[in-house]
Amino acid sequence: MPSLRLDPRVHESLVVHARDGAPEEVCGVLGGDGGSRDAADDPARVTRLEHVPNVAERPRTRYELDPEAQFAALQRIEDDGDDVVGFYHSHPTGPAGPSPTDEAQATWPDAVYCIVSLENGDPTVGAWRWTGERFVIQNISIY
Repeated sequence: MPSLRLDPRVHESLVVHARDGAPEEVCGVLGGDGGSRDAADDPARVTRLEHVPNVAERPRTRYELDPEAQFAALQRIEDDGDDVVGFYHSHPTGPAGPSPTDEAQATWPDAVYCIVSLENGDPTVGAWRWTGERFVIQNISIY
């Protein structure tokens, strides 16, 4: 199974951002080292995140990254010499898996999509890579 390595500070920041934003979904961009995407011996490494405002009409059940803030976040990551690894958002009351809406709105092939679930008060972070057609689960390791 392909894997994703999360810096422990990033993992904690994902959970804190999700909790602080609840009951609405939060979102942002993940940066670091893209790795070789599919090789288990060279996983993507997430070393940073950039918060991006959620501008969805129904932010309790949907997310939409503010386009200007997203562009600025992507630019900061690339200007610092990092790769854009993917994106994240939260599910304040749902599981840490992609919803049918998440799948319908995924637009970045090879990007990792992390989802932070606060379901039952126990934060869980899941990760999936979007192939352009479907999500493939990623094994997360905290390093």
